Amino acid sequence: MSIPTRRLLGRAALSATAAARTGGRPGAATAAAAGTADGCEDPAEDTDAETTAAPAGGLRFPLGFGWGAATSAYQIEGAAKEDGRGESVWDTFSRTPGRTRNGDTGDVAADHYHRYAEDLDLMRDLGLRSYRFSISWPRILPDGAGAPNQRGLDFYRRLVDGLHERGIAPMATLFHWDLPQALQDAGGWESRDVAHRFADYAEIVFRALGDRVPTWLTINEPKTVVQNGYLWGHHAPGRQDPAAAYLVAHHLQLAHGLAVGALRATGAGRIGPALNLHPCYPADDSAEAARAARLYDGYENRLYLDSVLKGSYPQDVLADLGADSRMVRGIRDGDLATISAPVDLLAVQYYTPIYVTADGGTTRRWPTSEADWQQIYPDGMYDILTRVTRDYGPIPLTVTENGLPTPDTLAADGTVDDTGRISFLRDHLAAAHRAVTAGVPLESFHVWSLLDNFEWAEGYDQRWGLVYVDYPTQRRVLKRSAHWYRTVIADNGL
Repeated sequence: MSIPTRRLLGRAALSATAAARTGGRPGAATAAAAGTADGCEDPAEDTDAETTAAPAGGLRFPLGFGWGAATSAYQIEGAAKEDGRGESVWDTFSRTPGRTRNGDTGDVAADHYHRYAEDLDLMRDLGLRSYRFSISWPRILPDGAGAPNQRGLDFYRRLVDGLHERGIAPMATLFHWDLPQALQDAGGWESRDVAHRFADYAEIVFRALGDRVPTWLTINEPKTVVQNGYLWGHHAPGRQDPAAAYLVAHHLQLAHGLAVGALRATGAGRIGPALNLHPCYPADDSAEAARAARLYDGYENRLYLDSVLKGSYPQDVLADLGADSRMVRGIRDGDLATISAPVDLLAVQYYTPIYVTADGGTTRRWPTSEADWQQIYPDGMYDILTRVTRDYGPIPLTVTENGLPTPDTLAADGTVDDTGRISFLRDHLAAAHRAVTAGVPLESFHVWSLLDNFEWAEGYDQRWGLVYVDYPTQRRVLKRSAHWYRTVIADNGL
């Protein structure tokens, strides 16, 4: 495939990850009607599992299921210049005119840095059993390397301690896109050295917090950094360089593997990557569409899954990139052994399917949310979870993001009625339950997001939270979906 066609692949993939969030409204058709989850194989057959139907036709999840919600540091913390925090690529990007909607930045965001105790109480009142958050690399290492900023470590120690006090299990992500600007100035993820700097940062955090954090995630959505940051420039660092993009993909995967090694050396907790996975279906029944969907799946999913879980990059993708590509030339002896160091779990983030045409383009099949790249197809959740288990074995899975933006407004009576979010989550949880009954070892589910927040290039126009944030006052209001989710957690099912 030529470079221009790969650009089309990047653009189409961007439509599936553009704001780095995905999700949708209810969808009804089965995957079989549109193709298979990876464009070439049949979905797994349903089998019995240790999940029982609740009375009155409800669906009950396994005992001990980890009901949670998710956030990320730059999107909620604010305090961008406080307590020794350094600049990140997103500080630079969002403060550059024309890069974000309305010129919005994460300078204040949801002010979680100052209001974390209030937010922890909200989590407790919702009954959350797990909270997935990210640690700001520039808050720990303002220049990306060197001596750690103790005030930054202390903030996360207070956060983790507060979670334990409220009976909520911490799940920490090491990198959710806020690369220190100093490291970007030194080459960013195009530089192999940054992967090693990431391992150094990971070791500092593991040694400071490891005995209090049971689950660690390494890199959040490397694919989105590659596609949105380096193919189309819609995210930091705002590049449009296909040749650099897949070298970045390799270095992000290498950083993941080096961080796994750093954690093993400290003996702290469980660890795995967080991958946004999009089932790729042929748009029609032709052999050409099936072949195109298979290659598309290679770029979307197998490039990241195969390297971590099989110790190899997919040969069709490498052949398509070409032997002279910067990625292929950048792979060194031992890299894939490092990348495929055994992990304890895989975090799956599902938002949208992709339908691939015979010419390698994409087409829309289902209604979209306010995020126009997000097709709403709950059966895709079942397809991607069962596909991972079928193709890669019974590795424990956690859903760490699933949600959608809705046009939420605060009514005069102080309520927020987001019925669309409830319908979306109900349908996706039902699909996840079906995957569990098919034998998928799913441990937990985290709604994106706990709070309305800074939605990357979309600024504050899209609201993804269970909790409404009135940005001028920073008042928090539980939406109707939050009250519904509290009941789901209490009932351990639908």
